[in-house]
Amino acid sequence: MLHLPAEVAVMLQCSEWWVKEQARKRRIPFTWIGGGYRFTDEHVAAIIRAAEVLPGAVAPPAAVVPMRRPDPAPASVEPVTRLCARPPRRARQDTVAA
Repeated sequence: MLHLPAEVAVMLQCSEWWVKEQARKRRIPFTWIGGGYRFTDEHVAAIIRAAEVLPGAVAPPAAVVPMRRPDPAPASVEPVTRLCARPPRRARQDTVAA
């Protein structure tokens, strides 16, 4: 049997948005049928198993992503030329009526 994201959200006691977002990011199993996410009973069981926390289990350390320092500005910066739009042709005085 296939379940819609709203049904899975009720089963997991979370929001429908969370279910769709996790599926979109490929964090939970799903089936794409008819242009939408569908979930089998096995998918729901796998989602529950993935979220299971056993007693005495140590949480894996969070991945530490070093902060990247911004690139320093170049020493010689040329002045910026500001652009401005031309007036529309019908507003210009230099055109000759045909």
